[in-house]
Amino acid sequence: MQTSILAIVFLPLVASIVAGLVNKSAPSVFAKSITTGALFVSAILSWPIFLGFVTGSAEATVVPVLTWVQSGDLAFDWALRVDTLTAVMLVVINTVSALVHLYSWGYMEEDPDQPRFFAYLSLFTFAMLMLVTADNLVQMFFGWEGVGLASYLLIGFWFKKPSANAAAIKAFVVNRVGDLGFMLGIFGTFLVFGTVSIPEILEAAPGMSGATIGFLGMRVHTMDVLCILLFIGAMGKSAQLGLHTWLPDAMEGPTPVSALIHAATMVTAGVFMVCRLSPMFETAPVALGLVTFIGAATCIFAATVGTTQWDIKRVIAYSTCSQLGYMFFAAGVGAYGAAMFHLFTHAFFKALLFLGAGSVIHAMHHEQDMRYYGGLRKEIPLTFWAMMAGTLAITGVGIYHLGAGFAGFWSKDAILEVAYGRGTELGNFAFWMGTLAALLTSFYSWRLMFLTFWGKPRWIESEHIQHSVHKTPEEAGEDTTGGYHPHESPLTMLIPLGVLSLGAVLAGQLFAPTFLDSESFWNGAIFYNEPLIHAMHNVPYLVKYAAFIVMLIGLFVAWLAYIKDTTIPGKAAEQLGPIYRFFYNKWYFDELYHYLFVVPAFWLGRQFWKLGDIGTIDRFGPNGVAWLVDKGAVGAKKFQTGYLYSYALVMLLGLVAAITWVLF
Repeated sequence: MQTSILAIVFLPLVASIVAGLVNKSAPSVFAKSITTGALFVSAILSWPIFLGFVTGSAEATVVPVLTWVQSGDLAFDWALRVDTLTAVMLVVINTVSALVHLYSWGYMEEDPDQPRFFAYLSLFTFAMLMLVTADNLVQMFFGWEGVGLASYLLIGFWFKKPSANAAAIKAFVVNRVGDLGFMLGIFGTFLVFGTVSIPEILEAAPGMSGATIGFLGMRVHTMDVLCILLFIGAMGKSAQLGLHTWLPDAMEGPTPVSALIHAATMVTAGVFMVCRLSPMFETAPVALGLVTFIGAATCIFAATVGTTQWDIKRVIAYSTCSQLGYMFFAAGVGAYGAAMFHLFTHAFFKALLFLGAGSVIHAMHHEQDMRYYGGLRKEIPLTFWAMMAGTLAITGVGIYHLGAGFAGFWSKDAILEVAYGRGTELGNFAFWMGTLAALLTSFYSWRLMFLTFWGKPRWIESEHIQHSVHKTPEEAGEDTTGGYHPHESPLTMLIPLGVLSLGAVLAGQLFAPTFLDSESFWNGAIFYNEPLIHAMHNVPYLVKYAAFIVMLIGLFVAWLAYIKDTTIPGKAAEQLGPIYRFFYNKWYFDELYHYLFVVPAFWLGRQFWKLGDIGTIDRFGPNGVAWLVDKGAVGAKKFQTGYLYSYALVMLLGLVAAITWVLF
């Protein structure tokens, strides 16, 4: 098992280094083959480890790599910890990453920088694997920053696009804000516990319940401060309300990047961290309350914005933000198993939706505006059915009494039930926000499907599409307009869609009892609240059917507005006026941050530049010295006459001056 773990973690790194060094000196197929092959090997090796924990035949393992730091009281090794929590993340990360690598063969086929792209993908995967196998907080932080770096490189992969560069910088800067909180949390944890070893910290955490510490001139609960600081890091990485603004802009990166980083892996790092440190959070009720509130608020915020967007990738991006909110408020009410279960199922159906959207964009010659889609289910039927599976999963289609449903039915409904079963005010708040968000999720998901695959083919009227590719009527096939005709994606893109569709259909059905009801499965990897699980199963039937009912309402409203009477959306937007614009403009967070932070930062920068750099340093430094040298040179050159008697006179005067100085 130890050999398998080492191979799982380090194969992506080796592949990334080889692909990066070879770059364009070898055919692109070499870099693609070695990185994709390495990821498939890692994925294949990950599943037996995960299934071993499912069946109870595997045990937690620590694989030492090397001695890392020995500095006074701070001492820790580089070691790979694999328990149930890690095993779940290994199959999620490696399976999705392997499929994204394969998908990218078709999607990035025409890009001249494919070796660089595949090297970045594998580098990101290695960093994420380092994060989830960390045995101590410093190692976790190494992976945490590694995925931040790889995310920056991948979002700005098309660096010649100003919008891509801006999005990469925005993601990097916003995540640095969250990472400051995460670093302070790590420093504080070491100060309090005297170690950064995760097992030692979690073992000692219950004994710190009720302890206080001086913070900002006040006496506050130690564990609340530490956990809130750590959660700020999770808010940045997992795009929670307040630090969420980078996620939608990150869609500037290639679509495979969106699927890998911003749907299935990196954005779930914050959820993973909270669940990994769940014994700490259980001793911090204020911090848990904050996690619950922020998660529920993010859930409803992102859902409202998703209902108004036209860019197909932005709709799915805000959907991701909303689903992450579900995971956090599940952890906030103490249901860490439910949070991880939704993370697990979400990885399959959200990666499927992103890659399906990429297939649509590929078919529509890179058009992302859904207003120029329509009628595509007959043009790209395989993509249509894959997207249908993802939509059925995310909207939570399933019937409780039949015990059958798609992935989201099992995981999202469980979160709503456990929030209600918690019985607290924050739990009830999370339940109602989650239920309303489920209604909006159904609406914007079916809105996306109806706008894309039903109705008249509006792409015939799109000048962007029709004039970007010039074709004769014969070349256009059945399209007698002589314009662009949609086409199905290549096999390298369709195979990942098929595999992820199986996950969207079956992942919940197969693993719900294991994740939710089996304490032996988790075996101490997370805090398991058995009374809460019992309360979840005993909620009223109306609570159990709440998500299904609102799913039907959302489906009906979307059908009514985008199939039955397509004039309804325009009329509704006009009548709702300010509310519609508020949602469409993302609650004006970008504008607010622009005036609160960007404008003052630029003003301060200009002051330092003009007054400090130019007005002071340059004036009295380089410019002042240069002026003196210039004037001195003008005077000195008058002595350079070229006549011997002039130089002799100067030497004589110098000699007289020296003798005079010595004598007198």
